[in-house]
Amino acid sequence: MILLDTHDLTDPAFWAADNPHELVDEMRGQGAVQRHESAAEGPLWAVLTHREALEVLGDPETFSSRGGSLLGTGQTPPAGSGRMMALTDPPRHRTYREPVAPFFTTRYASGLQARLRELTEQVVRRALEHEEIDFVREIGAKVPLTIMCDLMDIPDQDRDAVVDMCDRAFLGVTPAERRAAHQALLPYLLQLALHRRDTPGEDLISAFAATLDLDEVVLNADNIIVGGIQTVRHTAAMATLTLVQRPAAWHALGGCADLTRATDELLRWTSVGLHVLRTATKDVELGGQKVREGDRVVVWAPAANRDATVFDRPHRLDLERHPNRHIAFGWGTHYCVGGPLARAELRELFGAMSRLVAEIEPLGAYRHNRSIINFGLDSFPVRLRPR
Repeated sequence: MILLDTHDLTDPAFWAADNPHELVDEMRGQGAVQRHESAAEGPLWAVLTHREALEVLGDPETFSSRGGSLLGTGQTPPAGSGRMMALTDPPRHRTYREPVAPFFTTRYASGLQARLRELTEQVVRRALEHEEIDFVREIGAKVPLTIMCDLMDIPDQDRDAVVDMCDRAFLGVTPAERRAAHQALLPYLLQLALHRRDTPGEDLISAFAATLDLDEVVLNADNIIVGGIQTVRHTAAMATLTLVQRPAAWHALGGCADLTRATDELLRWTSVGLHVLRTATKDVELGGQKVREGDRVVVWAPAANRDATVFDRPHRLDLERHPNRHIAFGWGTHYCVGGPLARAELRELFGAMSRLVAEIEPLGAYRHNRSIINFGLDSFPVRLRPR
């Protein structure tokens, strides 16, 4: 079954349209798994239902990450295949995940709560002092950047430069600007890895350097920075836009008995990590379709996260939704290692916003990015009015 040419899920413009979820509902009605001829990516299998999404993500033996975990990279197999957490399957996947897993447990994130609350309140209070801010740059990216510097024990004298590199790498206006910033960041991470191999500390890079080759340390550290900053930044901005567009939900946020539930609902609703790519290692039937060895299979998170067979009234934002089996952080072996920390950062942000901000006033038009990897906002000018 072929998706209509006008409904190209691999085009970021599709997700920036006014009614993408309405169109996805129509597509899902044609089948859980469908052949998709993407203009940019070629032939793919699109997974649009929650059950089949879990089937793919929960079976790395049949649906491998080694051929790439994301569309839009321009390389097959991608650089780092077999040497990065995101691009390996069990049992090798554990080689990269286990050294840093202790930094991302729910218990570790709970221990950071006071630090997260202090940082977040500082960021929001500083934003309240200005007539106009860009929410993406001035709020969404600030705390995750700082926390990543903490986890990697970036020296104080280097932090401004590292934050600047990360800002340009993830918020740069042009691909060339972002690429140049990454080229500056990677050698810096290499120098840190060399130093930590000789003089280890209790930080994330030291944990990697104790067991991995230097190139693997750099690749995986860079990957964690990307995931740790991008997911929180885009979810924060898209969630805030959602609340601005729904004043009743914004006012309800302050009365939520459990901000964890509200955070998970906003993660489900925004689903900024649009997709996960896998490659079939053998012929297999999936959702009534015959997938052949070597075929690429794409799980679309926004589709799975609004599947009416799993979520009651999926197009209703319900900040008290429970249970909430969203896959915004993935599922199975590759469940996002930083998920607990990202959830804690977002929970503190939504808490600080509801405590300190009475109104969020949009100023001019927001601008979506052009990413099929982390779909969000490049710019969101607002004025915050204090309580």
